[in-house]
Amino acid sequence: MPNEKRAVLIAAGLSSFLTPFMGSALNVAIPVIGRQMHATAVTMSWVISAYLLTSAVFLLPFGRLADMLGRKRVFLMGVALFGLSSLLCAVSSSIEILIASRAIQGIAGAMVFGTAVSLITSAIPPGERGKALGINTATVYVGLSVGPAVGGFLTQTLSWRAIFVIVAALAGITWLYAQRIRSEWSPAQGERFDTAGAVLYCLALTLLLSAASWRHTGIALAGMAVLLLVVFAVREAREEHPLLDLHLFRNSTVFTFSTLAALLNYGATFSIGYLLSLYLQTIRGFTPQEAGLLLLIQPVVQAGFSPLAGALSDRHEPRMVASVGMLLTTFCLLAYASMPYRANLAFLVTVLAASGLGFALFSSPNVNAIVSAVSGTRYGVASSVVSTARMLGQSLSMAMIVLIFTLTMHGLPLSPSYGEELFRSMRVAFAVSTVLSLLGVFASLARGRMHHSS
Repeated sequence: MPNEKRAVLIAAGLSSFLTPFMGSALNVAIPVIGRQMHATAVTMSWVISAYLLTSAVFLLPFGRLADMLGRKRVFLMGVALFGLSSLLCAVSSSIEILIASRAIQGIAGAMVFGTAVSLITSAIPPGERGKALGINTATVYVGLSVGPAVGGFLTQTLSWRAIFVIVAALAGITWLYAQRIRSEWSPAQGERFDTAGAVLYCLALTLLLSAASWRHTGIALAGMAVLLLVVFAVREAREEHPLLDLHLFRNSTVFTFSTLAALLNYGATFSIGYLLSLYLQTIRGFTPQEAGLLLLIQPVVQAGFSPLAGALSDRHEPRMVASVGMLLTTFCLLAYASMPYRANLAFLVTVLAASGLGFALFSSPNVNAIVSAVSGTRYGVASSVVSTARMLGQSLSMAMIVLIFTLTMHGLPLSPSYGEELFRSMRVAFAVSTVLSLLGVFASLARGRMHHSS
């Protein structure tokens, strides 16, 4: 069993490194891609949003399928598709093809996200789970740390396409290593898949997350999405084998408010790296490599403190550890919202480091609280709910950026000539994010106590 646990930890850790590495590296490359493909600020935001949208939409269905067909099997298929779609991104000849390839990559990401944490919770006992999740979270932040520096170097010296080539190679290595996992976990084997519920769910989220891009019909689309979600919830309450077991929320205050806190946290914070990359390169004139080196401060701090935060949540109430982290994050967002047009380097370094600490204190304790609040047969669905909350929050964060850029940039390109317009848009985005983060603090505190297994 120790060898089994090690294999699961390494395979999940590699996949957890892979996706944030790509995302953080791509953030640094966005201004260069925009110039080379002559795309507007709004269009470029879809290079990020397309991936997030499909990931958020398909996470829950793939989590359910993983419980039915086997968590390792779905994980392996997801890693393989992720590598292939990365190659499609690398050879994209237009911004439209790149966005479409990113959407496919998001589907693959959903297959990986929906199973990686459940693999860990299946193989690791409760008393060691917080530490294991902390280590896994640390690999996420190592990916985030390496990504900006490597992405900046590759973009400046070779091409932004090299980022996707490296991601494809890493996906191949991850797939080969995951083959070493011998056990399989399929606790819902033989149960029926809720196809109608999955269609309702996917359609509702697609309408909701894309509503911000449609200036004149966005409200109508959002209204339709809410209506479909209500129909979905009513159906799931009556379904024998639901896509989303609503009892997870009804029976556990810890699960409900921890999930809400995750949604608000990622909704408030995901766009930080994207916006700061635009700020540093478009307004301040940093090279991609210089911007990448500065942006790695935040994830390096995250990576260093995540295992400690996970271990703390094994011994102390996760809600307190996570709430302190989210409160610190709120102050950092407020600092970004009020920073001057040419903020000095010491200010940026300080706030980046503080936000890294805040993220570390929130993330792994919050995941530990969520997965420890459900039974073993629901780890796959719970893992998918965690990941869906994260991806939905990230998608909403980028949808907010799309909406703000649409209203304030008016189709303007990413250019130093329009730095004032870009900066005003950034400050509005950071102000909205500050409010979301503050709401997340209250959600985190409201979850109640979590009783650890002895």
